[in-house]
Amino acid sequence: MYDIAIIGAGVVGGLIARELSRYELNICILESEHDVAMGATRANSAIVHAGFDAHEGSLKARLNVRGSEMMEQVAGELGVRYRRNGSLVVGFNSEDKETLLRLKARGEKNGVKGLEIVEGKRLSELEPNIGEGVTAALYAPTGAIICPYGLCVASVGNAMDNGASLKTCFKVTAVAEEDGGYRLTAESGETVAARYVINCAGVYSDHIASLFGDNSFTVTPRRGEYILLDRECGGLVSHTVFRCPSEMGKGILVTPTVDGNLLLGPTAENIDDKGNVDTTASGAEKIRRQAGEQVKGIEFGKTITSFAGIRATGSTGDFVINMPKPGFVNLGGIESPGLSAAPAIAEYVTEMLLESGLKAEKKKSFNPIRRPMDFFKELSAEEKNKLIAERSEYARVICRCETVTEGEIIDAIRAEPRPRDVDGVKRRTRASMGRCQGGFCMPHIVEILARELGCSYEEVTKFGRDSYINVGKTKV
Repeated sequence: MYDIAIIGAGVVGGLIARELSRYELNICILESEHDVAMGATRANSAIVHAGFDAHEGSLKARLNVRGSEMMEQVAGELGVRYRRNGSLVVGFNSEDKETLLRLKARGEKNGVKGLEIVEGKRLSELEPNIGEGVTAALYAPTGAIICPYGLCVASVGNAMDNGASLKTCFKVTAVAEEDGGYRLTAESGETVAARYVINCAGVYSDHIASLFGDNSFTVTPRRGEYILLDRECGGLVSHTVFRCPSEMGKGILVTPTVDGNLLLGPTAENIDDKGNVDTTASGAEKIRRQAGEQVKGIEFGKTITSFAGIRATGSTGDFVINMPKPGFVNLGGIESPGLSAAPAIAEYVTEMLLESGLKAEKKKSFNPIRRPMDFFKELSAEEKNKLIAERSEYARVICRCETVTEGEIIDAIRAEPRPRDVDGVKRRTRASMGRCQGGFCMPHIVEILARELGCSYEEVTKFGRDSYINVGKTKV
């Protein structure tokens, strides 16, 4: 029997596992998909919010501000790209100005530092390409950007480095109470027993809660569509530029990414299907129109991809983090600012468990450090040549757009948590994330995966399940 089972290997589940792996505990992470970071973590705005949007006194507000304060150290320890670039919430008229003033007052009550209303010359100095119709903005210097799936892979990997286990393709379908804990049954029939269970199932967290007899909240899937532009466009803005928020969220944003691209979106549409990540023509048109109002000079013709993600919008209006029955912890409705709050959520849940009676000693051997997955790019020429002399795989560039070597791909496949498909390699190394979107490098990535996994070329998939890339040879 495990001490703790965590259902869901997104960024929240991953950081909770990492925090708990500081203790002498037997931990198992259960993920219904074939890899980690496959839910909301895979496709979101990648923003570490300052904390002015959530209502004062809410868990969202408290954990957002604390998480934002923690994130730089966490990202540094885990080797994840992070940049405190600041954010601007822009307004176009006097009514928007009143909203900005309310957000500033709310943020100050939440403990956000350095908030400022900027107009005219000061606004243009901060962001020269701000839209012509923008009249004022709320400036938050503590806003930041990060790689969300990189943070998830690294946090799960660091937890595993420190003794935690991971079971993928484990979709929990039944729960039974046992002496001193719970037995979880997967769709496959496999079972796992644990003294404590933590529900981090994202958009499915209400379903998991219901298996434990808790129907106190529901989750509505909210789809958000994005457009990603080429690196040539990454310097158009230096800050994250938001619109004034509405009841559907923080609206369309324009932001640089930590990897140098320009990201636009998301839309916000409540849907019924929790797995529907389709993109639409109407969504793309809305993003182009509103983003163009916020920032001038966006070269939409340099779009390299579009995608959509699902947010877990809870019925309570706040994060649900509680223990409705002994040994069972709920995390529901962890929508935005869930990524920003994730380090603080991990801290909060760990304290909750320890206060509830979980007995555990601090682990003397805990190591919080993890090497960056894209470390090779940061090496000097001398260091690169030395590594190439030791391992010739680092001399072969597989992905030209992102300059990813065969050595990096091999290391990623061999490191926990191990990817088993092309998109898994992509999330860890950025191979096929560039301008050609895998047009040149995918065959080589498939070849490396087949060799490392000991399977045939035809068995390698794009993203698991039945997403086969090759069905056979055209020439013998």
